Amino acid sequence: MRVLGIDPGLRNLGWGVIDVVGAKITHVANGICHSDADDGALAQRLVSLHTQLTEVLRTYAPDAAAVEHTFVNKDAVATLKLGQARGIALLVPAQAGLTIGEYAPNAVKKAVVGVGHAAKAQVDHMVRLQLPGVVIAGPDAADALAIAICHAHHLQSAGRLEAAVRRAAE
Repeated sequence: MRVLGIDPGLRNLGWGVIDVVGAKITHVANGICHSDADDGALAQRLVSLHTQLTEVLRTYAPDAAAVEHTFVNKDAVATLKLGQARGIALLVPAQAGLTIGEYAPNAVKKAVVGVGHAAKAQVDHMVRLQLPGVVIAGPDAADALAIAICHAHHLQSAGRLEAAVRRAAE
């Protein structure tokens, strides 16, 4: 199974793609979709993110996707803009027919590091340990790979639960 993780951001939208075969996870690709104020009005920036993320899906053809939840911060305007970028992060995989998992940042950290309040450096380190030799495009891409790993763990657990329920019903 191929999993796409997305770390939403209006300026930097991180993405990471992994392949999952049984318990083995391998790196496929990662990167950052960039959009800044020089790209024009908010609408044009969102179109730019949509176009870039659509190309990622076209190129890597994931089977599943996961997006990180965002939380309200002190700047309401920034939170609204981030929410709109998150909308693009949800829309593009949905347009491709993918089911999308959504995870709180603490859940991602707990799945990858083992601690829900891990620092970004710890997340980056654990992603590198789980994907040996990976070259990461930046912190947003590292977060996206962590989201993909979290979703892979969740899908594996759900599959084991379904198999156990089927066995119990027989």
